Amino acid sequence: MISDKQLIQISKFLSLILRHQPETIGIQLDQNGWADVQILLEKANAHGIEFDREILNHIVATNPKKRFAFNDTNDKIRASQGHSVEIELGYTNQKPPEILYHGTGEKSVQSILATGLERRSRQHTHLSSDIETAIKVGQRHGKPFVFKVLTGQMYEDNFQFFISDNGVWLTDHVPAGYLIKNEG
Repeated sequence: MISDKQLIQISKFLSLILRHQPETIGIQLDQNGWADVQILLEKANAHGIEFDREILNHIVATNPKKRFAFNDTNDKIRASQGHSVEIELGYTNQKPPEILYHGTGEKSVQSILATGLERRSRQHTHLSSDIETAIKVGQRHGKPFVFKVLTGQMYEDNFQFFISDNGVWLTDHVPAGYLIKNEG
């Protein structure tokens, strides 16, 4: 069987290809971000990233963050969210919980308080439904800091929210007025 280290490398490769740079191996995502599984496998293997359908199935099924999903017929795959390439995920506007959370590094707090949460190179701003997940996200950026986001109020003020296949809440922008520092 394949090692955990190899599985992580393949998962990171899939994130790169399915979220940011499909052209790296010469594939195209359709307008909804789907890639043909067989073509993905052929092109990845031709570019020295060797894995088969069994390994791909294992990565999709066991990834703790549910980063990837197959379509209903299992012949296409896409990243659940986090794209920097322009695609339409096909999610519908949904009413979020009253409060969601956003994790970041402490070094970004003042900038966020000035500008709000911006999507930057991604298609959406990502929000978590629980503090623990937000802390984990924040740890990727140094000492973690968590904002409470007044998403219920935002929704009443006509902001749109979507929930990805893996449970991440998405919105275009969170103005600073909807952010509360989560102290403690």
